[in-house]
Amino acid sequence: MMLEYGLNRSCPGIFCFSTTRHGGVSTGNYASLNCTPYTGDDPDSVRRNQERLLNLLPQRPQALIIPWQTHGTRVLAIDSGFLSAGEEQRHALLQGVDALVTGLPGICLCISTADCIPVLLYDKKHQAIAAVHAGWRGTVNFIIGHALERMRILYGTDGADTFAVIGPGISLDAFEVGDEVYEAFRLAGFPMERIARKQEKWHLDLWEANRLQLLDFGVPSAAIETAGICTYTQCEDFFSARRLGIKSGRMLTGVIMNPK
Repeated sequence: MMLEYGLNRSCPGIFCFSTTRHGGVSTGNYASLNCTPYTGDDPDSVRRNQERLLNLLPQRPQALIIPWQTHGTRVLAIDSGFLSAGEEQRHALLQGVDALVTGLPGICLCISTADCIPVLLYDKKHQAIAAVHAGWRGTVNFIIGHALERMRILYGTDGADTFAVIGPGISLDAFEVGDEVYEAFRLAGFPMERIARKQEKWHLDLWEANRLQLLDFGVPSAAIETAGICTYTQCEDFFSARRLGIKSGRMLTGVIMNPK
């Protein structure tokens, strides 16, 4: 039902996770643990699945934050102003957001994915976290860099103090792309010899492309944990939009700082 990360053991002040497809109540292409309310699933099933997820967490969070992602680079800070807003205003603020950051404990930041790459960040020194949605469009536009820079401005985050998790997503072997996608990464300055491989078509390594962005910010290589799970080839356990279509479930990858 839930994948936990090694970062939880090395940094006990936080809890990082990714959901699987198993253990929920949704049916069809949403079967069964779809916790994301934006993909056409029955709202009551989503609520029940979220409740099951909340019951699995070590401590029940004050809020479960799930943005409406659009493959952009907008970063939203979850602060006291957001938490004091009404439900309708919160919903509006979460539209078009692909990365969340906060320095508040007890807030579970989540990203929804089904082949895109979820990335979690933790600034141990300044006690700040982030959840980032890095599909190919977000990756080529350096969304990891945008999120880390926002953390630097708001919390003083430095790469040397940061830990990261790259969660389940589509692998290089499975991620076949057209020439235009390859060119977008090449023109953006990515080292194509490290992230691309030509078979019948080009294949791209989004795991490595995002890892390189973390390294560029100064995050130590030893502080980056990669799940190494391909959602496309392991679609029985993880949602894959390339397998199931857009109208299908999403896994949640989340991070929460535990209240002291």
